[in-house]
Amino acid sequence: MTLYEDLKWRGLIQDISDPELITKLNEGGLTFYIGTDPTADSMHIGHYSSFLISKRLAKYGHHPILLVGGATGLIGDPKPTSERPMISKEEVEKNFIGLKKQAEKIFGFEVVNNYDWTKDINVIDFLRDYGKHFNINYMLAKDKVKSRLEVGITYAEFSYMILQALDFLHLFQTRDCLLQVAGSDQWGNITSGIELIRKVTGKKAFGMVMPLITDSNGKKFGKTEGNALWLDINKTSSYELYQYILNLEDSMIIDYLKKLTFLDKEEIASYEKKVKNQPELREAHKRLAEEIITDLHGHDEYVHAKKISESLFSQSIKELKAEEIITNLKSIPNFTISKEANIIDFLVENKICQSKREAREMVSGNAISINNEKETNLDKMITKQDAIEDKVLLIKKGKKNYYLGIWEN
Repeated sequence: MTLYEDLKWRGLIQDISDPELITKLNEGGLTFYIGTDPTADSMHIGHYSSFLISKRLAKYGHHPILLVGGATGLIGDPKPTSERPMISKEEVEKNFIGLKKQAEKIFGFEVVNNYDWTKDINVIDFLRDYGKHFNINYMLAKDKVKSRLEVGITYAEFSYMILQALDFLHLFQTRDCLLQVAGSDQWGNITSGIELIRKVTGKKAFGMVMPLITDSNGKKFGKTEGNALWLDINKTSSYELYQYILNLEDSMIIDYLKKLTFLDKEEIASYEKKVKNQPELREAHKRLAEEIITDLHGHDEYVHAKKISESLFSQSIKELKAEEIITNLKSIPNFTISKEANIIDFLVENKICQSKREAREMVSGNAISINNEKETNLDKMITKQDAIEDKVLLIKKGKKNYYLGIWEN
């Protein structure tokens, strides 16, 4: 299978700018770039799904450049419905340092900053050397701009595509970079860069965009209630990532295995059978978790995440350290415990139950567990002796509601 055939089979090509690119992809040797703006000091799983293309193409002999936009990050790519909040130069610089370190560690390729070649361009030169090549009607026709015309778009945002096109031109001229790769939402910016290169140099460059990774409802992959799954292990633990992947919908898991792993066609076909015949085993989900977590944080982190996952909701929880539980369950509702209390008062005071009546019904109905042991005694006193290492209580109400109680010292 050629590289292009592999990318097509995985569903990683939505558009290419020129059929000639197919041959160039299959031959190898292209220098290409993919970029992101430093709007935070860590990438999230959505970035990972896009940036993974750098490893795929490198395996076939292409040369990746990863760009973190210290200049474009100061302006902000237009959002579909509203202007992005401006962030300070100091914040952008801090975020750039974080992203550069992270990208080099995870993806292993050179990272560049477009601020380096943009910072000394004055406004007159910007307008004369670059702005003159952009027809306003051409810019207005781009989807990102068009979607903002009714609510309004600032001149700064409107100019973003020129800045990104400038990046492509600079890398084309200084690094022989012939290809820009990105998610499908960047198609308009990429084609603007291709046009700028053609007008300035008379030569041809190429663009390729991938579909955005989404769930079956079209929601972007890697977002939970608007909160990103961060690649920084201190922001999103390996356990949290493992749990998220384990709970992905069955209908999409093979698509994710194709796009987010390097498993071959035969391996993925075997997992497709397992999803169809034994979905309850979550074999495909577990393999996806193993591939992603190992790539991001190392195999030991995957093994640890799996152990935590299997222990937290079984009798093995008592084999875990209190700090392990606290670190890996920071995303569930938690509260501080300062005194001993009757179980009914305890459940109400910590907002696990809304009333004493509900608390009594839950306890009597076998619906309350403490550290994965059912508690049915209405007179039970909650003390430090119930806690793991005299510190942690994991309370479960019903089938899915978990709460973490942490004793004060």
